[in-house]
Amino acid sequence: MGLLLVLPAVLGSRVLTVFVFIFFYAYLGQAWNLISGYGGQLSAGHAAFVGVGAYTTTLLAMHVGVSPWLGMFAGGALAAVLGAVIGFLGFRFGLRGFYFVLLTVAFAEVCRILALNTEAVGGAIGLYIQFTGNPWQLQFQDNRGYYYVSLALMLVATGVVALVERSRLGAYLLAIREDEDAAEALGVDTRQVKLVAIILSAFLTGLGGAFYASYLFSLQPNAVFGIPLSVDIILRPVVGGAGTLMGPILGSFILSPLAELSRAYFARAGLAGTHLVVYGVLLIAVVLFLPRGAYPHLARALARRGLRAG
Repeated sequence: MGLLLVLPAVLGSRVLTVFVFIFFYAYLGQAWNLISGYGGQLSAGHAAFVGVGAYTTTLLAMHVGVSPWLGMFAGGALAAVLGAVIGFLGFRFGLRGFYFVLLTVAFAEVCRILALNTEAVGGAIGLYIQFTGNPWQLQFQDNRGYYYVSLALMLVATGVVALVERSRLGAYLLAIREDEDAAEALGVDTRQVKLVAIILSAFLTGLGGAFYASYLFSLQPNAVFGIPLSVDIILRPVVGGAGTLMGPILGSFILSPLAELSRAYFARAGLAGTHLVVYGVLLIAVVLFLPRGAYPHLARALARRGLRAG
């Protein structure tokens, strides 16, 4: 942790950018992990919560003058409301597996189409944020400010997930993931537990939307509500180890630098888009050889090494 705090003093802006994406996607991965990793309710539409949080924060700053530091909580609250609607419909009607996946994708697509066709939120052109460099507007003169904010977000989300993991809610979520019918037979209110988890997950993801808007300075419906962003959020915990505390962080440390560096390398070589092939090959390798993600294997390897050293 101490090393992460002093890194900005020795790293260049480009490397700091990679770390910002590592921390940010680890944050989003932790939020997704709550409902999908621990609860087993696979969401492929978490971009909707990012988009709602990003648009709400930006519109409040543009038209009402609310600082993004405050507006992000309004964005998180609206994302939580959307999560509650999705959860109520999905869990009330007993949707599981692929059907719940389709429900989350459908809501993300509805949000994207609404944003595309609503002039009040910029329509297809989207919204552009003027750079002021004012920290009160969640803007900084260089990447060090964004580095520390994204690091703080990741640590907060990890703390929240750690608390949930050790709580009764976490135990219920694990029981639901392993066997929902058995958990229900033992008296667990599975619908309420899943609803709480998706609301908390959506709220955290909505907060991340504020950072997304302030860091990229623009919002386009296809980018912020699109399936590619949802897939990016899912990949980190899946590669690192869904349903584990450190999985999203490890997955982000593996995938985010690979994505950024391979994108830059192949673009310079005139092979733009080839980085997605590398991405796909890595994902296939993880699914084939590390189906539970990298972290459980790493933890076992470290434990064996500790036993030998002892």
